[in-house]
Amino acid sequence: MGGVGEPGGGPGPREGPAQRGAPLPTFCWEQIRPHNLPGDKWLVIERRVYDISRWAQRHPGGSRLIGHHGAEDATDAFHAFHQDLNFVRKFLQPLLIGELAPEEPSQDGPQNAQLVEDFRALRQAAEDMKLFEAKPTFFTLLLGHILAMEAQSWCLQHDLGHTSVFRKSWWNHMAQQFVMGQLKGFSAHWWNFRHFQHHAKPNIFHKDPDVTVAPVFLLGESSIEYGRKKRRYLPYNHQHLYFFLIGPPLLTLVNFEVENLAYMLVCLQWTDLLWAASFYFRFFLSYIPFYGLSGALLLFVAVRVLESHWFVWITQMNHIPKEIGHEKHRDWASSQLAATCNVESSLFIDWFSGHLNFQIEHHLFPTMPRHNYSRVAPLVKALCAKHGLSYEVKPFLTALVDIVGSLKKSGDVWLEAYLHQ
Repeated sequence: MGGVGEPGGGPGPREGPAQRGAPLPTFCWEQIRPHNLPGDKWLVIERRVYDISRWAQRHPGGSRLIGHHGAEDATDAFHAFHQDLNFVRKFLQPLLIGELAPEEPSQDGPQNAQLVEDFRALRQAAEDMKLFEAKPTFFTLLLGHILAMEAQSWCLQHDLGHTSVFRKSWWNHMAQQFVMGQLKGFSAHWWNFRHFQHHAKPNIFHKDPDVTVAPVFLLGESSIEYGRKKRRYLPYNHQHLYFFLIGPPLLTLVNFEVENLAYMLVCLQWTDLLWAASFYFRFFLSYIPFYGLSGALLLFVAVRVLESHWFVWITQMNHIPKEIGHEKHRDWASSQLAATCNVESSLFIDWFSGHLNFQIEHHLFPTMPRHNYSRVAPLVKALCAKHGLSYEVKPFLTALVDIVGSLKKSGDVWLEAYLHQ
């Protein structure tokens, strides 16, 4: 297991897990901070210090997801991602090596302790209001709608991946494998691997796969970095134009297909591979008799391109125009609010976006059933107003236009740095 980091030095002697009943060793943040290296990861949950170095590879959400919180207070992320906390704590006990010293703050660095406390009170209020309980009727109608029209399968698998439909996580995971595999032809494990990282560290380079898109597109802080280093792999000052050629049309057709297949083969996800194969078998068996092989292939490409447009515009309107850069080590609420915005609600927009127009609420409470976002939104607005945080809500068309505007702005920043810095 990881050792105690000496102030101003490297890791010290190896420590074993704390013995049951024995006094826990105490650590200060200066000792915890060095343990954020590959093979040497500590994190803090509810003021207790855990060495996850060897266990991270067995983490159900993947080693990257939990590793992104290395040497940080991960209390709010722990609560955000897990339904049954008592069950999960059983797995933490063997990893326990100590606790924060009494004089140490619960979070490292210049974080707003009052905001953290108020956000946790807000979460407790949402739990008391039963906003984390799903309505069976809502999701039954949604499933019927999907089976009848084969529409919004992405939204339902997203709900299932966040374990926001059924009380038992296992039921959510099984249903997600069916929807993602049989209805979409993708791996549920692949999706969760990349999507949970996005939720843990939204808009953070090398931690959020959704914004780690250089050298094809430059976003946020990467624009000036590439410019200063005189990197020009593409005409980035025109990226807002070639975005229309390779962004929305090709994301699911090319990028997702290749990434998904590679993940299943490298990670030996044979069950997901069989589910995905069942989608292709069903699709071509259904359409080849009517359109022939070439016609069925053309239909497949057309469907993928169409859904790719929907996917890119709906998922990125809340993130691309926001702050994008390197790790700032903010508290949970601040980091999520800095990277997200909402889109004005209406019956159509709520349906068309799968309630992802409530992106702020979704990121703060990823396991909350989406039909409750509108109920928790006033509480979130009040929290933001109290602490002077931005709670941004845009009209739908403005949000779409802002994606292109953000790409153009980043391209212009790159060009200025490339020519003059």
